[in-house]
Formats: sequence, C-alpha cells, structure tokens
Amino acid sequence: MALTIAGRWVPLAHGGGEAVAARKPTSKTVSFGAEVTRLREEAGLNRTELAARAAVTRSYISQVESGRTKCRRDFAERLDKALDSGTALVDEWDEVLRSSSYPKFFADFPRAEASADSLRAFETRIVYGLLQTEPYARVILGNDEAVLDRLRRQSTLTKPNAPTVFVVLDESVLLREVGSPEIMREQLEHLIEMSLRENVTIQIAPIGYQRDARAAFTIATQPDRSEVAYIESSIGGETTVEPKDLTIVSEIFSRLQAEALSPKASVELMRKVVKERWT
Repeated sequence: MALTIAGRWVPLAHGGGEAVAARKPTSKTVSFGAEVTRLREEAGLNRTELAARAAVTRSYISQVESGRTKCRRDFAERLDKALDSGTALVDEWDEVLRSSSYPKFFADFPRAEASADSLRAFETRIVYGLLQTEPYARVILGNDEAVLDRLRRQSTLTKPNAPTVFVVLDESVLLREVGSPEIMREQLEHLIEMSLRENVTIQIAPIGYQRDARAAFTIATQPDRSEVAYIESSIGGETTVEPKDLTIVSEIFSRLQAEALSPKASVELMRKVVKERWT
C-alpha cells in the first residue's frame, strides 16, 4: 500500500487494501504555485537554486509550482524567506485556506501538534523531532532558527495537560550515527529519560521484523477527536485530513505498536545500545 502524497506514491504497506486516490491540482493550489513561479523568476532563480535555498528537492518545488501538492504554511514562510518576498506567499496561502473547505490545521501541522490531546508518531531514519536533543537536532537541521523552533515545539511534551505521546522508532534509528558517538549517547539517554514520563511511550521496532510502513508519519488527535496527519516523503511531506488516509495510517500505527518491542524491552534495548555502541 502507498499513500499518494505530493503527486507521488509514498510507500505505506497495507496488506490487501486499496490505494488512496491521487490528489489533483485545484484552482487554488495552481494559483499559489503560479505565484511561487512568478516570484522565483523575478528573483532570477531556477528551480534547483530555489530548492537549495529552501532545503528541499527540485522535484518538490516542481510539485508546488504545478499545484500538485498542498504545502504547509511554514513552507510558504520558508519560500518567502528564500525569495526575499516579505509575506507574499504566506498571504497567498492564507487566502487559499480561507477560500477553501480545509480545516484550520491543514496547512500548519505544528499548530495541530501543539493543541493535540494525543500524538502518534512513527520514524524510520531519525529520532522523532519532539524527542531530539539540541546537539542531535543541530546536526539534522543545520540552521539555528530551525533548531530553536524545534526546541520550542518540544515544550508540548512537558506543559500542563501535555498530550499523550506514542512513538515507534525503527531500531536502525538507534544505530545510525548522527554527529558523533557522544551526541548519540546523549540522545539515547534522553529517550530513556523521556520514556519514564507518564505521558510518553516509546517502542522500538526491531530491524528483523516485517514493517508495515516505510514512510515516517505523525497523527495528531485534537480535543474534539478530529485528526490530522503529516506524512513524510523523499521530496518533502504532506499534511492530510482525508478520512481514508487517516484510517490507513491509524491502522498501520496500531500494527506497528503490536509488532514492536514492549516499552520496557525498548528501554532495555536502548540501554544496551548506549553501552555497546555509543560508550
């Protein structure tokens, strides 16, 4: 099974199910994409150059400009910064949101994350963002502003009435060196510490088991029980509120939890990896 995200297949194995319908450009996303193209050309940049400035792939810029993907509001902010266009694209995206039937959280997943009652996240290659240490995040993001933003978002986990958080990490995340052994040791020790919090459950998906998903995703459930998911892909990512998409990722997450190590066994594995690999 795959989700069709940003006009391409994102592999999400879902035995026996049918594929999610492809997303088609709308007049609003085409209009937004045309404005991106206009501002890019005014700035004298090609798609490859804009992609480098915005830290995404050229293919993702192409998807945005053609209207085949509904990028997040924070990406519109990044484009404005990359193009030195003030708030032109943010204003354009806000207009897209106002003139459509999209829920308010559609274009701003961090907002949905901050107000959620519960969060469910699966990560395949790196530690879940809300659980990253500052040194680890700095290696991943390489940008002071982005690091500070990520650290601010992490207050979601420790605030009063914090959401219940369930995280499944692929075992390879524990073994893949990011930065240095010291950074990895600190990161895994932080995961162990966070797993002791009543509202945080961390499980490790062993390398040897059959995965149901190969794309990272997060599901944010709001107090009114509405849901929004952010699904990553190699060219960016997509926020979705489509009931069919949400059903698929929810079912996949349930199976991932069932097949992953127990929370207690996961902590034991993390301690073992710290001792044998990062010390």
